[in-house]
Amino acid sequence: MKYELVVFDWDGTLLDSAGAIVNAIQSACRDLGLAIPDDTRARHVIGLGLSDALRHAVPDLPLERYQEMIERYRFHYLSSDHELNLFVGVREMLARLQAAGHVLAVATGKSRPGLDRTLDHSGLRPLFQTSRCADECHSKPHPQMLEELMAECGIAAGATIMIGDTSHDLLMASNAGVDSLAVTYGAHPHDHLLECKPLACLHTVQELDLWLKNFA
Repeated sequence: MKYELVVFDWDGTLLDSAGAIVNAIQSACRDLGLAIPDDTRARHVIGLGLSDALRHAVPDLPLERYQEMIERYRFHYLSSDHELNLFVGVREMLARLQAAGHVLAVATGKSRPGLDRTLDHSGLRPLFQTSRCADECHSKPHPQMLEELMAECGIAAGATIMIGDTSHDLLMASNAGVDSLAVTYGAHPHDHLLECKPLACLHTVQELDLWLKNFA
């Protein structure tokens, strides 16, 4: 196989959660009487660590109100996260990749408690060998998450591929010297993803699975 290590982003790539994240950011701003970012601005920060995401989505938020904003964001997101679903075909794709001998990992802007919660709720934990979260590493697009995953698994950059739905994922891959694939059904639009020069932009999980069957 060309890619021994296949690393996935989580939100917007495996889990259909981009809309819930946008709603939680906007609802938190509404609670605190802040200017509400439009959907485009709120979607752009998906994939970043929470503090970095809020810094971009709500640039006028005073530093002393960050914790308050984070608490309101988590309240709104966690109130409905149990209703979120994997994209159709994700479970089967991951099982096929694992059975074919690929090492699977997650690199996400979620916190460790957040990822653990959704791994258990989705039942996908047994399919992933390892993971890195934004509260353990520098936020994307810094390459630390990928560098640590490759070091832990003993797999070189040339045998690793990163799959994500945002420019943050693709730029992290580029910064780590790793190939990338973009999926367009998540947070960032097709043209924006193309600017980061992934190997391909795939429009459905089925297209992604077919690409991986043929080229990974």
